Order: sequence, then structure tokens, then C-alpha cells
Amino acid sequence: MPRKTVFEMSFAVVYTALIQKAARKGRTRAEVDEVTSWLTGYTPEQIGEAFASDISYGAFLSDAPTYNPRSERITGKVCGIQVETIEDPLMKRVRQLDKLVDELAKGKAMEKVLR
Repeated sequence: MPRKTVFEMSFAVVYTALIQKAARKGRTRAEVDEVTSWLTGYTPEQIGEAFASDISYGAFLSDAPTYNPRSERITGKVCGIQVETIEDPLMKRVRQLDKLVDELAKGKAMEKVLR
């Protein structure tokens, strides 16, 4: 069976991993939802609906209601890749959300995470 790309994976599966990453460092799902809302424009309720549905992670990010224009301020490395140099717009969104959750998990204050 061929391996799925992150874009094809279920939103619920990927989002669960992000929540677990934050929770290991004492952060909450509500905080992950807040970061996700800031970046994508989804409300926490819409995130919950997406979590309960079969939407793919790629579709969740590409269909974001109002992707935050300040997302370009998200810089740094995720998995050894410099976020601001990623050319594929969808992969950049994947890595931006991952970077925000990383910062949250590392204990950064929410106002610093949300730039």
C-alpha cells in the first residue's frame, strides 16, 4: 500500500499529533485551537467539526477561510527545513502551523507565538 502524503492524511490524525505534541509540554487543546484559528481563520467550532469529519489535512489548510497575512512572520526551522524558504504554498502552511505548535510546546507565551 502506498504511503499517504501529509496532504492526504486525515485532519483528525494530524491534528491529534499536534495536540499531543503540545500536551506533552503542558499545553492544552484549546491553545492549539487558538493558534490554528489565528493562522487559518477557522473558529474553534469549525476546527471541531473538521476534526469530526473525514476532511484531509491538505483540504483543511487550503480551504482556510482567512489565512492570516501575518503568517509571513513565521520563521525558523521545522524538521530541519527553513519555513520561510518553502516554495510550495500548501507545504508552507503545513510547516507554519507545525512551527507555531512547536513554539507553543516550548513554552512561548501566546502573544509571542501569535506575532
